[in-house]
Amino acid sequence: MRTSLASVSLGLVALLSISGCTFSGTSGSAGEAADPDQRIVVNNFRAPVADWALESDAAYILSLSGCLETLTRYDEEQGKIVPSLATEWTQVSPLEWDFTIREGVTFQDGTVLDAAAVVGSLQNVLDAEVPARAFSTTVVSEVTAVDESTVRITTPTESPLVPYRLASVNTGILSPAAFEGETVDPFGHCTGPFEPVSEKPKQSLTVDRNEDYWGGEVQLAGAEIRFITDGATRTAQIQTGEADVSLSIPVSGLAALEADPNVSVLKADSPRTATLYMNNGRAPFDDVDFRKAVRSALDLEALAASVYEGAAIPATGPFAPSEPWAIEGAAVPQQDVGAAKELLSSAGYSADRPLEIVAIVERAEFADVATVIQENLKTVGVPVKITTKEYAAVEPDLLSGNYDMVLSQRNRLIDIADPIGFLTADYTCEGSYNLSHFCNPEYDKLVAQAATTADTAERYTLYAEAGQILQDEAVNIWLVNEQAIDAVRTDLQAHAQDPLSRYVLRAETAKSAS
Repeated sequence: MRTSLASVSLGLVALLSISGCTFSGTSGSAGEAADPDQRIVVNNFRAPVADWALESDAAYILSLSGCLETLTRYDEEQGKIVPSLATEWTQVSPLEWDFTIREGVTFQDGTVLDAAAVVGSLQNVLDAEVPARAFSTTVVSEVTAVDESTVRITTPTESPLVPYRLASVNTGILSPAAFEGETVDPFGHCTGPFEPVSEKPKQSLTVDRNEDYWGGEVQLAGAEIRFITDGATRTAQIQTGEADVSLSIPVSGLAALEADPNVSVLKADSPRTATLYMNNGRAPFDDVDFRKAVRSALDLEALAASVYEGAAIPATGPFAPSEPWAIEGAAVPQQDVGAAKELLSSAGYSADRPLEIVAIVERAEFADVATVIQENLKTVGVPVKITTKEYAAVEPDLLSGNYDMVLSQRNRLIDIADPIGFLTADYTCEGSYNLSHFCNPEYDKLVAQAATTADTAERYTLYAEAGQILQDEAVNIWLVNEQAIDAVRTDLQAHAQDPLSRYVLRAETAKSAS
């Protein structure tokens, strides 16, 4: 069966309204020509935490930097999966997909892109100790070269989502030389419009134009990607002109930026939800009545109106109401102090120690969110202390279950352009990103069934049923559905906002002459 681009995109058009998949371009003044000698600065909100391992979040840095490319790609404007390093794909059997590798592409070290190189790069991800959520041995059983230009992906069960998985930045392709050392080396080993040339660990990455880019002429001479976790600093640097692009602007900085004629603020709905994660594997959170009591104690509408100043909407559960797989009729949980106290009594809770909320500093508003939650829980007799940490510092404790509560945000479509990645990694018993330490066999069965369901409507119904279990079990408190908010200088040309922060530096990105 030849899989057409139209059929691959089935259902994704419905995501346009929730994932901001439109080009939000900004350009310089009329008549201003782009300057090919210009370099720009991009402020990103996080740094790579595992060297440059492709199975880690470092892949997002390499992708937004214009270095790393994948076989397929999710096109924001068209709302579908489109060719990239692969020109077409075919489902040759229920368990096998063949991808045709684009001719005439070379890695930045001069090596020719062929099937063998693709297999080696993808196998490196599969062999990782902690594999990528979108591309692991649980969903891909084998990657082989059929011939010099064809790569075959074999799955353990029938999966309609293989082209989606190959658009994940974690499946980006590096040349064989990138894997010769003890750690992955992307320098000179990408295929993208920009080539990494130097780094300051945990501080910045510098890239230069790839003069031999297969996708056409690259407009910028290069760029510096800075890793700035503090939202106020990202906001200040876009105002002063120290940065040309700042990603993930906190709500507190919006008024000043929107009043600045030299700055454009870009907003898009996104499938990102600020979440109060609760450790379901640790007392008192291992009692569902206690978790429900926490939910009843919180005033989500007041939280959205105060801390988020109306730039986010109260969450109704694990999905946004506008998503095609949302739980039908889901409403915002209402604060009910009396019900919360009754549930605490039912759970046998006694305040023998303050519970800790860790607020991730990459999201500047989380300190204020934590304070609101602290006050809400104090009202029902649950003492809370607040700690602020960078995500990289706290992740090992989250994964090992050594925490009470953490404020973080999760993008449901960050792994692949379908919530199967989120639902599998975050909430199945063996999920690789199951911070909640939740396990429910009925839930796992629904998600496994959805992963093999080709009919889009049927799959979305199964997603909604799985989401209902998460809501019924009060696994976490989904607080607000956020917007993606970025800021750019007005002399930046042909910039397209990506609400998922995968693609920032592109061949067409340009800047007016100073």
